[in-house]
Amino acid sequence: MRSKDELRTATIRMVLSALSVAEVAGKEHRELSDDEVLAVLRSEAKKRREAAEAFEQAGRQESAERERAEEQVIAAYLPAQLDDQALAAIVSEEVQKAAANGRIGMAAMGVVMGAVKPRVGQQAEGGRVAAEVKRQLSGA
Repeated sequence: MRSKDELRTATIRMVLSALSVAEVAGKEHRELSDDEVLAVLRSEAKKRREAAEAFEQAGRQESAERERAEEQVIAAYLPAQLDDQALAAIVSEEVQKAAANGRIGMAAMGVVMGAVKPRVGQQAEGGRVAAEVKRQLSGA
């Protein structure tokens, strides 16, 4: 606020509001765990990413840029994400393990996803993981 960074201030206020809503959701007010706070942050970042895509498709470049900038502010408070190569390596290992157990092709999707998700934890979004698993299982 003191640096007069309007974008960062507005984004942090929106996130704090979302956290407050999450705290009072349900029957009684409660303190959020660290994992729940991270889940709210990921959700808010995803909302910004989806809004940016929608604005871009509608030809509203300025609004799309604002949403992307807000997403970057939120991303600064999230754990670092795995890069594509690291994610592909983890998925590849699990695909090979599934194949060794007789699970091949798209039939192994659930088994591979179940093995990959605990390994990557909060370092990769589920959509990215699923896309990489599908890519490798389809042989692309």
